[in-house]
Amino acid sequence: MTDYQLYTLSNGIRIMYKYTPSPITHCCFLVNAGSRDEQEHKEGLAHFIEHLLFKETARRNTSQILNRLELVGADLNAYTTKEYTCVHASLLKPHLERTIDLFEDILFHSTFPQEEMEKERGVILDEIASYLDQPEEAIQDDFEDILFKGHPIGKNILGSPESVALLSVDDIKQFMAANYNTAEMIFAVYGDYTFNKVIKLADKYFGGITPNYTSKNRIVPAVNNAAQIVMAKPISQTHCVMGGQAYSSSHPDKYGLLLLNNLLGGMGMSNRLNMEIREKHGIAYTVESNYTSLTDTGMFSIYFGTDSEKTDKAMRLVNKELKKLRDNKLGVLQLHQAKQKFIGQIALAEENRMSLIISMAKSLLDLGTVDSLEQIFEKINAVTTEQLLKISNEILDDKQMITLLFEPKD
Repeated sequence: MTDYQLYTLSNGIRIMYKYTPSPITHCCFLVNAGSRDEQEHKEGLAHFIEHLLFKETARRNTSQILNRLELVGADLNAYTTKEYTCVHASLLKPHLERTIDLFEDILFHSTFPQEEMEKERGVILDEIASYLDQPEEAIQDDFEDILFKGHPIGKNILGSPESVALLSVDDIKQFMAANYNTAEMIFAVYGDYTFNKVIKLADKYFGGITPNYTSKNRIVPAVNNAAQIVMAKPISQTHCVMGGQAYSSSHPDKYGLLLLNNLLGGMGMSNRLNMEIREKHGIAYTVESNYTSLTDTGMFSIYFGTDSEKTDKAMRLVNKELKKLRDNKLGVLQLHQAKQKFIGQIALAEENRMSLIISMAKSLLDLGTVDSLEQIFEKINAVTTEQLLKISNEILDDKQMITLLFEPKD
């Protein structure tokens, strides 16, 4: 996984390259700027910028931007998270220069015309409305807002209809000047080239970008008190999220919690929550747990949706599984099986090459290094039953959790 090469341009932009003997190239441009970097009342700005990058530059209109890669069968897309913005493309090998040229143009020469801003504002307002129509999505956003109350991490990445309506071109320029630090940008390529060719092309297009070394002032969120909150919604089922803050991406127990999460309610149908609540009792179609690590904190949560009359039983069953993990060490065989399952899933996930190169770039951005697959497996295999018991008691204590319920209106 980590047989990659690295080069830093004179303006601080880092070039990461991983070789694969494939006719398909995957590449991404990662900027260390996300929704947590927005100022109050500017929520949704990072995501708004990501949309507008595809609209107009000094030398291309929207049609020319969208057709530049699509005309050669390539796929171009982007997304925004709490901490970074990513533009990515999959393409045939001969079209790397065309792709780098386009990336440089949209990331550094977008003009943000007012007419396009108004169009895209409408698109994002529709996107927000569609999320609100999906209670399983909306409840996660509301849960994070409660979990990180008063902190930008808790705010919806899309923003609110009120905040998006007020975003201006001056807001965009100020945000990019303050957060688009060239030393916190990575262009990563996964393809069949010489490293020298990748460097030459990257230097040709990105080397002339003016350095920007502005520093961020990201504040670590405070831990909020446990609470149970019920909201009445025009829905037919009850939806529940319960959880709390968790370990950061650099925490020594991160891999232990990743393993524990996978065992409890992670990928696949054989996790503990699914076997107990869906398979044994048949009271929820979806039940899962999730752990997301950020640079200075993390989120752990459990989600399920069920009929209203079954909610109490579902919560009792979830808490029973959490108590088992807090009170009892895993057996030697149970621990071995959990590790084998998790390691196998990670190995299979590496087949998704776009996800892999983005994950590598993100690791370099956050941690300054990228672990090999073997190093990751070593860290998972090093997790002990005692460590899992400690993590369970730190993270899975129901008395410290925030619980949010969406219940049908009468």
